[in-house]
Amino acid sequence: MEVKAIARYKRISPQKVRLVLGRVKGKPIDFGLNSLSFMPQKAAGILEKLVRSAAANAEQKGLDIDELYIKNIYVDQGPALKRFRPRARGRATRILKKTSHITVVLAEKAV
Repeated sequence: MEVKAIARYKRISPQKVRLVLGRVKGKPIDFGLNSLSFMPQKAAGILEKLVRSAAANAEQKGLDIDELYIKNIYVDQGPALKRFRPRARGRATRILKKTSHITVVLAEKAV
């Protein structure tokens, strides 16, 4: 059985999240949480919270948490906040503040 948790509109670039999620994809849930807690990136904190949420969802469905592994984590780009920065000679430069939609899927190990 699979369980998932979704975090939408997180104010971090999807490219930065993808750098971190490759380290825990396919690993047991306890290994993933342990390694995420020691990573210095902002994305690691977001992913750790999301994996804990997915584990809580699994517990609510009656699954054994010790048998779960991180089957899939993926990130999609959300809408970008469009801002402008003043430049020389009366011009302006566009700034895109990107957002992410992150999904974590947990599954039980096949015995």
